[in-house]
Amino acid sequence: MASSAAHEKIFTTLSRTGLYDRFAPNIFSGTQVSHGKPAPDLFLFAAKQMAALPGRCLVIEDSIPGVTGALAAGMTVLGFHGGSHCRPGDGEALRAAGAAVTFDDMRQLPGLIGRFAAIHAPD
Repeated sequence: MASSAAHEKIFTTLSRTGLYDRFAPNIFSGTQVSHGKPAPDLFLFAAKQMAALPGRCLVIEDSIPGVTGALAAGMTVLGFHGGSHCRPGDGEALRAAGAAVTFDDMRQLPGLIGRFAAIHAPD
């Protein structure tokens, strides 16, 4: 997980939702890089730490700066616009920023990841 937030906020949020253990130890903060989103630094840092090629990374983003940064890092982006902070029109804005697909229900995510995996499977 790569977030612009500080580690403390990430820990609090993921702990409250019961997701911390699913992401740890692969949790990266914007405080670990010189330039935050929309620069690609955070995404490239996370990929490097996980020994992943950027072109094989899939990013789930809910912000235009995040979409911009992930694309600049050479990653594929899925735009999520179903959070309580999202407004009408956010899906279209994420698509316009370059998200390959947008979705508003996290129950759709496993299928979307499956589509990405099938397209990007090694030969």
